[in-house]
Amino acid sequence: MSSANEPRSQAESLFNLAKQTDPNALSLKLAHLLHACPHLELRAMSAILLRKLLTRDDSYVYPRLTPHTQSSLKSVLLASIQREEAKTITKKLCDTVSELASGILPDNGWPELLPFMFQCVSSDSPKLQEAAFLIFAQLAHASKNPDVKIAALNAVINFIQCLSTSSDRDRFQDLLPVMMHTLTEALNNGNEPTAQEALELLIELAGTEPRFLRRQLVEVVGSMLQIAEAESLEESTRHLAIEFVITLAEARERAPGMMRKLPQFISRLFAILMKMLLDIEDDPVWHSAETEDEDAGESSNYSVGQECLDRLSISLGGNTIIPVASEQLPAYLAAPEWEKHHAALIAIAQIAEGCSKVMIKTLERVVSMVLTSFQDPHPRVRWAAINAVGQLSTDLGPDLQEQYHQQVLPALAGAMDDFQNPRVQAHAASAILNFSENCTAAILMPYLDGIVSKLLVLLQNGKQMVQEGALTALASVADSSQEQFQKYYDAVMPYLKNILVNATDKSNRMLRAKAMECISLVGMAVGKEKFRDDAIQVMDVLMALQRSQMETDDPTTSYMLQAWARLCKCLGQDFIPYMKVVMPPLLQSAQLKPDVTITSADSDNEIDESDDEGMETITLGDKRIGIKTSVLEEKATACNMLCCYADELKEGFFPWIEQVAPTLVPLLKFYFHEDVRKAAVSAMPELLRSAKLAVEKGLAQGHNETYVKQLSDYIIPALVEAIPKEPDTEICASMLDALNECLQISGPLLDESQVRSIVDEIKQVITASSSRKRERAERAKAEDFDAEESELLKEENEAEEEVFEQVGEILGTMVKTFKASFLPFFDELSSYLTPMWGKDKTAEERRIAICIFDDVAEQCRETALKYYDTYLPFLLEACNDENPDVRQAAVYGLGVCAEFGGSVFKPLVGEALSRLNVVIRDPNALQPDNVMAYDNAVSALGKICQYHRDSIDSSQVVPAWLNCLPIKGDVIEAKVVHDMLCSMVERSDRELLGPNNQYLPKIITVFAEVLCGKDLATEQTANRMISLLRQLQQTLPPSALASTWSSLQPQQQLALQSILSS
Repeated sequence: MSSANEPRSQAESLFNLAKQTDPNALSLKLAHLLHACPHLELRAMSAILLRKLLTRDDSYVYPRLTPHTQSSLKSVLLASIQREEAKTITKKLCDTVSELASGILPDNGWPELLPFMFQCVSSDSPKLQEAAFLIFAQLAHASKNPDVKIAALNAVINFIQCLSTSSDRDRFQDLLPVMMHTLTEALNNGNEPTAQEALELLIELAGTEPRFLRRQLVEVVGSMLQIAEAESLEESTRHLAIEFVITLAEARERAPGMMRKLPQFISRLFAILMKMLLDIEDDPVWHSAETEDEDAGESSNYSVGQECLDRLSISLGGNTIIPVASEQLPAYLAAPEWEKHHAALIAIAQIAEGCSKVMIKTLERVVSMVLTSFQDPHPRVRWAAINAVGQLSTDLGPDLQEQYHQQVLPALAGAMDDFQNPRVQAHAASAILNFSENCTAAILMPYLDGIVSKLLVLLQNGKQMVQEGALTALASVADSSQEQFQKYYDAVMPYLKNILVNATDKSNRMLRAKAMECISLVGMAVGKEKFRDDAIQVMDVLMALQRSQMETDDPTTSYMLQAWARLCKCLGQDFIPYMKVVMPPLLQSAQLKPDVTITSADSDNEIDESDDEGMETITLGDKRIGIKTSVLEEKATACNMLCCYADELKEGFFPWIEQVAPTLVPLLKFYFHEDVRKAAVSAMPELLRSAKLAVEKGLAQGHNETYVKQLSDYIIPALVEAIPKEPDTEICASMLDALNECLQISGPLLDESQVRSIVDEIKQVITASSSRKRERAERAKAEDFDAEESELLKEENEAEEEVFEQVGEILGTMVKTFKASFLPFFDELSSYLTPMWGKDKTAEERRIAICIFDDVAEQCRETALKYYDTYLPFLLEACNDENPDVRQAAVYGLGVCAEFGGSVFKPLVGEALSRLNVVIRDPNALQPDNVMAYDNAVSALGKICQYHRDSIDSSQVVPAWLNCLPIKGDVIEAKVVHDMLCSMVERSDRELLGPNNQYLPKIITVFAEVLCGKDLATEQTANRMISLLRQLQQTLPPSALASTWSSLQPQQQLALQSILSS
C-alpha cells in the first residue's frame, strides 16, 4: 500500500511468491485480516487481493487450495459481509463473493450461498438486503459465462419457490428485471440455447409462483409476447415464450383471475396462435388418403398453436376468449386463402371446450358459421368444418343436437357423398359418432334410413379409412337408437360379419377390430333374441382369433376385450360357457406391469418420445418418468371389462373371484392411470355381491359365509386404506360410494376394529375436505379473483360436497347395520358433524348432516333420545330453511322424532305444528321443487296425529291433515301415509270420520285417487282400502254414497267400479 514504487514492487513479488508456494496460508491470512483487522484501508486491500486470488485467470488459485481452506474462505467472506459496516468495503466483498461464486456455482460448489442471500433479504437491514441483490446482479450481468448466469437464475428461482409467504417473496421483486435481463441479453447476443434454458426456468416460476410476477406482469408478459412474435427467432424459442404465458393463464389455483386482467395481451396471444395455424401445407399425402396420416402438411407451429388455443380457452373461459375470437375470426373466414379459412374452423373447434357455456348462448351464429364452410371449394376446409361440427357436438351437446339436428345431420350426410375426397367422407362418418353420442333415439329416428343406407355404401368403399369411419358411425348410431335399430339389422349384419371373417391381412387389422366393435354394439342395441344366432358365429371367430398368436401391438386385443364384454351384456347367463376362453387373456392384460423408464430430469438423453408415440413423460422432483401409454390403456380396458363381467354375471362370476380379487385390489393404489383405479374401485362391491349371491344360492362350490367374510376382510380394509391417499376428489367420492355398497353387502360381518378403522377414516376424509375448502376460500381472497373464477370454484366445491354426501351414506349404512351399538362411534364423530349444521355451510352440507341425524333417530329409537336436546332445535329451525332439500330432510326428521320421541318430543309438539304448518300452507308448496318437502311435512303431521293426539286440538288438526291427502310426489312417504289413513279408518277414528261421519266422502275420494294412482300404496294397503270401500257400500245410506260418487272424476268412477266389482 506504499506510495513508493520500490517497496510496492517488492511486496508484489513476495505476494506472487506466496501465491505460488503457499496459497493456503496466503488466503487464510488475507481472510483473517478481512475479518479482524480494525484498519479500514487494510480490510479494503484484503478484499481486493482476495478477489485477485480468486479471479479465474492464468494464476487461478482456488482449485489448488485444500478443502479446509476453501471452506474457511467461503465462510469468512459471508461472515465479513454480515459484520462489515463500511459501505465501500461491503461493495468490494460482494465483488469477491460474486467472482468466486461465478467459478464454482455451476458445479454446486457453494451450497451455503443461497440460504445466506435469503437471510440477507429477509433481514431488516437495508445494507444486507442490498448486498444480496448486488451479488445476484453481478452473477447475472458480469459473468461472461452463460452457464453461470443460468446457474444464478436457477438458484434464485429455486430460492423464491422455497419461501413460504408472499411477503417473503415480495422482498425479491427487485430481482425480476435482472432475471429477465438474463433472457433478453442471451437473445440480443444470438445465444438462443441459453435463452431457451432461461425460458424453461421462468416457465417453472410461472407455474409455481405466478403471483411473484404480478406487480411487473405487464412488462414480463409484454416481453414474452415480443419473443413469440419475433419471426427471426427459432421456433422452439418462440414456443417457450408462448408456453410461459399459457402457464401463467393456467396457474388458476395460485393466481386466480390474474391473466384475465390483461385483455390486450390475450388478444395479442390469440393473434399469434391464429398465425401459427396458417403454417400448414397442402400435402398430396393428405388428398390421396392412402394412410392414416391425418396431420399431413401440419408443422410443429401448427400443432403448438392448436394445443395452446385449447389450453388458453380452458384456463381463461368463454367470457374472456369469445370477445377476442369474435373480433379476429371473421377476417379469417372472409379471406380468400384456404389456409385462413381452415385456421378459423380449427380455432372454433379448439376453443369450444373452454368456452362452451358462452358459446351455447350464441349457438345459432356458431353453427351457421361452420355449416357455411361445408360448401367451401377446398377439401381441407370442408374437413375442418366437419371436424368443428364433431367437436361442437361433444362440447355443446345436447343443446346443439336438440336445436340444430335439422341442419347438421343433412350436412354430414351430404359430406358422406364426397367420393372425390375420401378423407372428407371418413371424417363426416366420424362426426356422426360425435353427434349421436349426445343424442336421443327420438332425434335420430327420422334420419336413420338415410344415414344407415349411406354408411352401407361407404362400407363397400375401397379406402380403408372410409370403411373404418363408417363402422364407427354405424356402431354409434346403433348404440344411440337401441331397439329402433332392429329394422336395419338384416341389411347391416352380413356386411359386418363379412369384414370380420375376411379382413385378415396385417394392413386390415384396425378394420377388423372396428367390425368387432360394431357387431357387439349392434347386438346390444337389438337384443338377445334378434342377435343370438349371429352371436354364436361371431364368438366362434373371436375364439379362433384369440387362439392365434397376435402381435403385441395389434389393436385387435383391446377391441376384442371390449367386444366380449358387450356380448356378455347382451347374452347374460348364456355367456357363462365362454368365460373360460375370455378370462385367461383378460387377466393377463389386467396384470400388465406399467412400462416405465426413469432418467434424471436434467440429463440430456431425454426419453425419446419420437420412437414410440405411446410414451408420456412426467417430471417428479429430479426424476423424469416415461410411461408407455398403450400398455396402460390396455390394462385399464381389461380392468373395466372384469368389472362388467362381475356386474353382469353376478353369482355366475364366482369361479373367477379367486384370481380377480388379488389382481384388482392392489390397483386401488395404481397412480399411473386414473381409469385403472376407477375400474378397480367399481369392481369391489361387484366381487362381494357375486360371492354373497353364490353362497346364498348354493353355487359357491362348497364355500359358505366364511368365504364372504374372508373376501370382505380383504376388500374393505384395502378400500379404507386407499381413500386418504387418493389424489382425485371425484375418485375419492367413488371410493366412498364403493365402500358404502360393500358395507351394505357384508356390513354385519365386520368386527369392531374394522368399524373403528372406517370411523377413523371418515374423520380424516372430513378434515381433508374441510382443509381443501379453506384453501379455496383463501383463493377467493386473491386480488384478481373474478366471477369466472367464482364459477370454477363453485364446481370444485360441488365435487367436495359429493365426498361429504358419500360420508353421510356410509354413516347411514353403519347405523342401519349396527343400530345402537354404533352410537359410541357416532358420539366420537359428532364434533366433526355438528359444525355442518351451521348457517355458514352450504345447503347440501346442512341437508347431509340432517339426514345423518334422521338415520340415527330412526334406527336407534329410544337409545337416540339423548341426542334430541342437541339436535331438535336445529331440526325445527331447518324445517323452514329456504332450500327445499334441507326442508325435506328436516320435516322427515321431525316425523321420525314424533314417532319415536315419546315424552321427550311432547313439549315440542306445539312448535313442531307451527313449523309444519308454514311448509304445508305455503302457496307454492306443490311446485315441483317443493313437493317433496310438502309430502314429508304431511307425513310428519300424520305421525303427530297418531302418536301425540293428547297434545293437540285433534278436532282441528286431524281433519286438516286429511285435507292434504293424497300425497303423490314422494312415493315412499305416500305408502306410509296412506297406510296410516287406512289404519285410522279401520279403527273408526272419531276425529278422522268427523261428527256424523261428515268426512267420509273425503276419505272415499282419497282412497279412489290412491287406487287409481301409480305406486301410491303397497299391495297390502290397496287391498285393505278395497275391502273398506266394500264395507262402506254395504253400510252407508245410498244417498250419501251417490253424492260422494258424483264428486269423483268420470275416469275415477269407472276405475273404482271395475276394482270393486272384480
